[in-house]
Amino acid sequence: MKKINKPVPDSELVRAYLNGNEDALAVIVKRHQQHLYNFIYSKIRDLDVTEDIFQDTFIKVVRTLKRGNYREQGKFLSWVMRIAHNLVMDYYRKESRLPKFENREEFNIFSVIGDEAPNAEAQLIDAQRYQSLRRAVEELPEEQREVLEMRIYKEMSFKAIALQTDVSINTALGRMRYALINLRKIIDEHKIILTE
Repeated sequence: MKKINKPVPDSELVRAYLNGNEDALAVIVKRHQQHLYNFIYSKIRDLDVTEDIFQDTFIKVVRTLKRGNYREQGKFLSWVMRIAHNLVMDYYRKESRLPKFENREEFNIFSVIGDEAPNAEAQLIDAQRYQSLRRAVEELPEEQREVLEMRIYKEMSFKAIALQTDVSINTALGRMRYALINLRKIIDEHKIILTE
């Protein structure tokens, strides 16, 4: 039988880091960076500020760990997310990001509302989400991927899918069902965030 290598839990990596294994921290950062980055960006919507807060989050993590102030209460990722959330709140408090306008006779509505057209950063994050989803679809078993692509991307009916793949409609429906179940698992494993 083949031996399955399970990923090392965060708690073990934290212990290894505290015992002098610098590589352990790199593993944790790599494991959670996409999820954390997407979380921060969804709150900030600015790539430069997101990058700064992302880095500040891990600087704070390292300092807390090195001081011996980390107490494992639940999941490591939840703790890191709380740090990021607090840094996002600090950013808004410091910058007073609420819309302001001057009290003048000639009131200009454009001084308090923003442009709702998607900016370049929003388009970039949408493109990244699409690419992440496409990679997740590629991980599906071939039969499931084929049905999902025919249904979603080609907008084919299940009857047409059954005819083209030479299976019954029930088999086509079953493959679609398993494709969606497996896709959700892949999305969760890779911590892909599809919505804001």
